[in-house]
Amino acid sequence: MKRGIFAGGCFWCTEAVFNRLKGVSNVKSGYTGGFIKNPPYREVCQGRTGHTEGISFDYDETLVSYVDLLEVFFATHDPTTLNRQANDVGTQYRSAIFYTDIEQFEIAKDYMKSLDEAKIFTNPIVTELSPLDVFYEAEVDHDNYYDLNRNQPYCTYLIDPKIKKLTTHFNTLLK
Repeated sequence: MKRGIFAGGCFWCTEAVFNRLKGVSNVKSGYTGGFIKNPPYREVCQGRTGHTEGISFDYDETLVSYVDLLEVFFATHDPTTLNRQANDVGTQYRSAIFYTDIEQFEIAKDYMKSLDEAKIFTNPIVTELSPLDVFYEAEVDHDNYYDLNRNQPYCTYLIDPKIKKLTTHFNTLLK
């Protein structure tokens, strides 16, 4: 098993997507890329810690490749908006990949370059590519937020479309 760390806006969205992928387990919402230890949710949401909301997950390379994971990641958020995803605005919602080894770095760098060269997006990709320093798990009430709160307006408005896109375009990668 290998570990991946992605930040694509609100961690509830990213967690809901990656929880549905085969070969992916132990998906946890949390905070990374900031400058204080053990940041609390309220301070991260206010943009006071430098952290971004992200997810940590384990993946089995015999079931899902890192390129597959990147493809899902880039298809289920907007990697061209700096410090913003939909109505969520601030550095805590930035698009980022925190690599755990040089192989992940090279694969992500090459993948982003290929997306830019193919002009997949109208605007340039602004996804941060940084080495993982530390990942702090979020408070337990954020675990499986989407699955436990599907009727909340945030979930129906922002997460449901991501899940629909996932099930429509990535059916072969689903559990």
